[in-house]
Amino acid sequence: MAHDISRQFIQGLPKAELHLHVEGTLEPELKLKLAQRNHIDIGFDDVESIRNTYNFSDLPSFLDVYYEGMKTLVTEQDFYDLAWEYLLKAQENSVRHVEMFFDPQAHASRGVDIEDVLYGLLRACSDARALGVDAELIMCFLRDFSAESARLTMEAVSEFADHLIGVGLDSDEHNNPPLKFFNQFAHARELGLHVTAHADIDQKDSIEHIKQLLEVIDVERIDHGTNIVEDPDLVELAAKHGVGLTSCPISNTFCGNDTKQNEVKDLLNRGVQICINSDDPAYFGGYICDNYEVLAQSGVFSREDIIELAKNSFRMSWISNERKTLYLQEIDAYVAHWDETHA
Repeated sequence: MAHDISRQFIQGLPKAELHLHVEGTLEPELKLKLAQRNHIDIGFDDVESIRNTYNFSDLPSFLDVYYEGMKTLVTEQDFYDLAWEYLLKAQENSVRHVEMFFDPQAHASRGVDIEDVLYGLLRACSDARALGVDAELIMCFLRDFSAESARLTMEAVSEFADHLIGVGLDSDEHNNPPLKFFNQFAHARELGLHVTAHADIDQKDSIEHIKQLLEVIDVERIDHGTNIVEDPDLVELAAKHGVGLTSCPISNTFCGNDTKQNEVKDLLNRGVQICINSDDPAYFGGYICDNYEVLAQSGVFSREDIIELAKNSFRMSWISNERKTLYLQEIDAYVAHWDETHA
């Protein structure tokens, strides 16, 4: 019997999501609802017109649309509603554990209180337990803001460190190398937080930035990062130290016209922990199962590869080894039951 990697199989496969920007889950319907609730003129009064604005050709043009959408997020309830709508979709996609990115600087720069952002997101994470979804938060620095802005942000959230699982680094990478934020990463570690950072695909100085992340900042994960295949020595280093990569196939096609499926397969074969995620699903038009399905339909990945990618998502997560074991056992039980009932 040929192994089944149908959408139905993928949909029920337990998985973790480790590369998900909560602001990137703002669907047009919610954007319109929040704009009306907060009396904000966004230039449109129907969902389809808003949906048509979710159109871009590269990373900078995407970020323009992305940040424009944020202005509808004002109150604690807005942030709760944003996260809750994603978490409902996470449940539908059999996401058992999620570590969500959020960008406090983008909200503080609009005059939104960091406490409103955090309390709204944290309430949604707490309520997600009723959905069977375990949710944590990763605070990201915006790399196109100053290092001083990142320092002040780190100070502002220090009292909330116990409510975070880690820090990350995102936004426009051009002329904003990881080392710009070395001190902020060090501060985060002092607070007991985990560390990850974006190394977007096919950027200027991609390999140099990945090298900084691995050799100097010593990150635990790299978000995107598949350009690492260009340097076998760095691939070996990542594999040796168990540094995971979080790939997002659909978003890759918007920013580079390529899912990077061959790079993902290569890294998987070479023992690098890599997993699949949805990035900014409202803008890129695909949640996590859609991203898995793109790879499953490519003909490059076996069912065993798809299962391994799901297992990697838990192995790479920042949860206890005991919880990782339970989730891995859950995957094995799901696959065994599937094979028994679809023989």
